[in-house]
Amino acid sequence: MIELRYSTDRGIANFGWLKSKHSFSFGRYYDPAHMGFSALRVINDDQVDAAAGFDTHGHQDMEIISYVLEGQIAHKDSAGNVKTLPAGEFQLMSAGKGIYHSEFNASDKDNLKFLQIWIQPNQFGGVPGYQQKEFKAEPGLTLVISPDGRDGTLQIKQDAYLSQLLLSEHDVVELPVRVERNFYLHLISGELELNGTAMQPGDGAKISKETELKALATQGPVKALWFDLP
Repeated sequence: MIELRYSTDRGIANFGWLKSKHSFSFGRYYDPAHMGFSALRVINDDQVDAAAGFDTHGHQDMEIISYVLEGQIAHKDSAGNVKTLPAGEFQLMSAGKGIYHSEFNASDKDNLKFLQIWIQPNQFGGVPGYQQKEFKAEPGLTLVISPDGRDGTLQIKQDAYLSQLLLSEHDVVELPVRVERNFYLHLISGELELNGTAMQPGDGAKISKETELKALATQGPVKALWFDLP
């Protein structure tokens, strides 16, 4: 089964300095039909004005992924990490028993665009952790996050995997699916079809109980995130 979450139907927040689209209920946006999918709880498409950002705030027992599309994030946290996250890199912060952090647009003239993703963990408490890495922009699926940190991937506290999907126009790829798992595809750019179901930028697809799944890039280049979830 493939269920689309159209970008045009997502929740919208506009605080002036921050403009955001929410794939699932978040903050002031509440929709009981869209509370998350499996362990995936949040996908926010954020645009932050120059020199603006999120003041210091806390998290607990959540795996928080940031993926920058344009610009750079200036990150500081209570564990002593002071980092800059540029476009194309993945950041994974494991909140554990509790962590405070701030995230600001590192530029005083250009906007910042990034995806904020939350995944609920299957391990609670523990020491907070921070990981950051750039992965090669290779065609097809590139694994970037896994529960065991295999092959240099970032390690998450959940039986979940995140891959980057890159396709040129007219490329076709068979996506690995199993009926006992749940999958989610978030399309960042380009257009594609999943088993003939058309997707536009910002759309998401909930996928379950599929035995075969093919993605065709109908307009490229395509960039997407592929979640393999419990």
